[in-house]
Order: sequence, then C-alpha cells, then structure tokens
Amino acid sequence: MRVALGADHAGVALKDALKQELEARGDAYEDFGTSGTASVDYPDFAAAVALGVSEGRFDRGVLVCGSGIGMAITANKVPGIRAAAIGDTTAARLSREHNDLNVLSLGARATPLTQAVEILRVFLDTPFEGGRHEGRVRKIHAHER
Repeated sequence: MRVALGADHAGVALKDALKQELEARGDAYEDFGTSGTASVDYPDFAAAVALGVSEGRFDRGVLVCGSGIGMAITANKVPGIRAAAIGDTTAARLSREHNDLNVLSLGARATPLTQAVEILRVFLDTPFEGGRHEGRVRKIHAHER
C-alpha cells in the first residue's frame, strides 16, 4: 500500500504517530507536511495529498487537522477523490465497503491516538464491495464533470 500523508499544525503530532503504524505494517508512505506546530493553511496539504491519490501515485491518502472536516472538504474538490472525516471504525469500514473512500481525514482534537490507529487499520484493510455500490460511486463522480 502506498499512502500519502498530510496535516496542518493541529494534526502534525497525530500524523507523525500514524507514520509509526504505517512503518510497522510495512506500508510505504510520503509525508507532504507540515512538520511543525507553526500555523499553516490546511488546504495546501489536503490538495497535495489528494492530487497524489487522484494521479495514481498513491493508493490512499490520510489527512489530519483539528476536526478533519476542512481537510475532507478540500480533498473532495480534486477529481476522483472520495474523502470523509471519520471518527470511528464502523464509519471507516462502511466508507470503504460502500463508498470506496480513498482519502481518510481525521480530527486530531477529537480522536485519541489509539482510536485513530484503529480507524487507519480499518481504512487500509477493508476492501471495496463493488456490486451495487459501483454504480453509486460512478454517480458521485458524474457530478465532477
């Protein structure tokens, strides 16, 4: 699995902790930043990660900001991206099975590390079910045109 990572100043610590999980799993990743707690603009990092996934350089993307919401909104502006702010493993599983989510967004101010790691695992390990969901995903992308 090739994973693109990005965070703003509020999410940098959680992002860095998630890198340890990716390393333990043997997943390749690229960190698009930020690398410190100085205030930055989350859309810059969300767009970089989303473009990497959209262009096929990465299989999945993981974004972290304070709430996860701003990052998801930004990532969804990139064609081919299906991003959501996810707060529990049930939503992570269903977003993969039914929506083929390709960018996970986490809220560092709302998601404890142990929970974020579990969400990440489910996001990376759950396959898309396809079937009736394929047509629905195609309809989502039809709105990009």
